[in-house]
Amino acid sequence: MDSKNALGEFLRARRERVRPEDVGLSGGGLRRVPGLRREEVALLAGISSDYYLRLEQGRDRNPSAQVLEALARVLRLDASATAHLLSLAQPERPAASRRRARRPETVPASVRELLDTWSGHPAYVQNRFTDCLAANALCTALSPNYAPGVNLLRAVFLDPAEHELRRDWDELTAEGVATLRGHIGPDVDDPRLVELVGELSVRSDRFRYLWSRHEVRPMLGRTSLLSHPLVGDFELRSNKFEIPGTDALSMVVFHAEPGSRSAELLGLLGSLAAPDGVPREAPHEDTARLDDER
Repeated sequence: MDSKNALGEFLRARRERVRPEDVGLSGGGLRRVPGLRREEVALLAGISSDYYLRLEQGRDRNPSAQVLEALARVLRLDASATAHLLSLAQPERPAASRRRARRPETVPASVRELLDTWSGHPAYVQNRFTDCLAANALCTALSPNYAPGVNLLRAVFLDPAEHELRRDWDELTAEGVATLRGHIGPDVDDPRLVELVGELSVRSDRFRYLWSRHEVRPMLGRTSLLSHPLVGDFELRSNKFEIPGTDALSMVVFHAEPGSRSAELLGLLGSLAAPDGVPREAPHEDTARLDDER
């Protein structure tokens, strides 16, 4: 991950994923790299090949919005990926200044109280790096990794129990990495991100592959396909809500379709869960750390 050339890395990765026939070009002939050639992207975007080369190499980091939008069309980017591309070309701010401007990662007391009232709905709070900051008892019963101090992305990739729990593990991991990129934007030099990406890149081939694709997705709700060791297979829907007044903290709430078999199994899981029912919050200094012994 080259924080000094995030724009160039993104352009190169997305260029290599567009087939010539996707944009009306002949796919014949010997190609040393997959996808489009640099000169083909430049031609279709209406810019010079030399200028596009400078963009990929990081020698020009402030292209106009018109140039970026033209490149987005050629690279077949959706709205989220286009917004990400535009953000990568914004004037850089010192990383230290960005970090000082952040609010403390403290879960508001009212949010923790709200989690406690949802005895029938698993719910947790995470930061933009997917560190879990608070969770209610039913959420922890769903997976012990829903606990303060655990990095959920790390757990999904490295904990075999999570792989067993997630029948949709492939889809979940792809969404998780793409959502992380969307949250981070151009702030790729954040020490917490560098640490997380570095560890997962070394320990997970799947993560390394997904990170290299430079996919970007917004934070959306989804349906999770679970195979729980206590109650068996069921489905839960989830929605994510940003918490105003915090540094990009979000709350994730699960629910089952009313009257469904999944709702029955979720209720059964709730009856089996320990009755402490109190959401826990990680100490401030530990919110970005995962307990390595978990």
